[in-house]
Amino acid sequence: MIDHASKAQTFHSLHVKGHPVVLYNIWDPGSAKAVAAAGAQALATGSAPVAMAFGYADGEQIPIDTAIDNIRRIVASTDLPVTVDLEGGYGVPPETVATSIARAMEVGAIGFNFEDQVIGGSGLHDLAVQVPRLEAACRIAEEVGAFVNARTDIFLKAPRDRHDRAMLDQAVERAKAYEQAGAHGFFAPGLADEALIGALCAAVALPVNIIALPGVPPRPRLAELGVARISYGSVPWKQMMVWLETQAREAIAD
Repeated sequence: MIDHASKAQTFHSLHVKGHPVVLYNIWDPGSAKAVAAAGAQALATGSAPVAMAFGYADGEQIPIDTAIDNIRRIVASTDLPVTVDLEGGYGVPPETVATSIARAMEVGAIGFNFEDQVIGGSGLHDLAVQVPRLEAACRIAEEVGAFVNARTDIFLKAPRDRHDRAMLDQAVERAKAYEQAGAHGFFAPGLADEALIGALCAAVALPVNIIALPGVPPRPRLAELGVARISYGSVPWKQMMVWLETQAREAIAD
C-alpha cells in the first residue's frame, strides 16, 4: 500500500507543461476501478457527476458527509492517487473551507480543486475574499503535500464567443494571486480558444488544467500549447447516462 505523502508526491510529478496528464473524471468506486483498469496514472472526481450519481444537483447540493464518505470509498478501492472536487469548500469563511479540506485529506485525498465562483449566487469572489479562502485550503494541503488546483470560472461564466484578451488578463491576474497564496495548479474550465490557451500557459507559471469539452483542441495540440493537465468534467458521466438510457429503451421496447 502506497502511503499518503508518496501518492501526493507522485501526483505533483505528473503535472508537466507540454506533457499533460489525463484525468478521466470518475464519481464512485466502480467508475474508479474502470478508469484505473484503463491505465490511468491518477484518478479525479468531478463535482457534477458525483452529485448526480447520488441524485443531487451540482453546486454543493450533495451533503458534505455523503461526499466525504464517497471519497473514502474511492480511495479504498485503488492504489492510485485520488484528487477530488469539493467545489468552493462548502462555505465562504476560510475556517469552514479549512475544515472541509481537512476532512477530504483525512480519508485519503491527495489533491483537490478549489473554485472561485460564488456557490449559490452569481459572479466570482473578489480576490480580497478568495485569496484568504485559498490560503486556508493550502495550509491544510501542506500537511500531506496535497496538490491544490485553484480554479477560476471566468470563462465558464461567459459564452465562448465573448472570450477575449481582457478576460485572459483577468485570469492571469487571478492565477498569479493564487500562486502567491500557495496553489500548485491553475484550472480554467470553459476555455477553448487555442490562442487564449497558449497565451495563458505562457503567462502563468503554474501548470494549467483545461477541460476536454466539445470544441476544445485535441490532446496533442493542448500539449503543444503548454497545457499540463487535461480533465473531462461531467462528460464521461453524461455519455454513460445517454448509453444507459438508450440500452434501457431498447430492452424495454423489445
